[in-house]
Amino acid sequence: MVRIRPLDDRVVIQVLEAEEKTAGGILIPDAAREKPQRGKVVSVGPGRLLKTGKREALGLSAGDQVLFGKYAGTDVRIEGEEYKILHGNEILASLPR
Repeated sequence: MVRIRPLDDRVVIQVLEAEEKTAGGILIPDAAREKPQRGKVVSVGPGRLLKTGKREALGLSAGDQVLFGKYAGTDVRIEGEEYKILHGNEILASLPR
């Protein structure tokens, strides 16, 4: 596992693959697949620095599954793995484990 330490309120997410089949069992070709919008949190930054000098922690931890916007964050590839680095406010929801 790659160790990436995000800064401030950023979160590193390992992108989960897009669905290959529909609910009815029809295979979706690569060209028609939507960008994945789901991922697993790899690491979380210390939080946003407030004017008071304290940090506002994010409500996420490594291993959480999250949903994010289609074009949110920055895509990076490290050692053959796809990751996204997002600001905490770009994460739309956390899914139950």
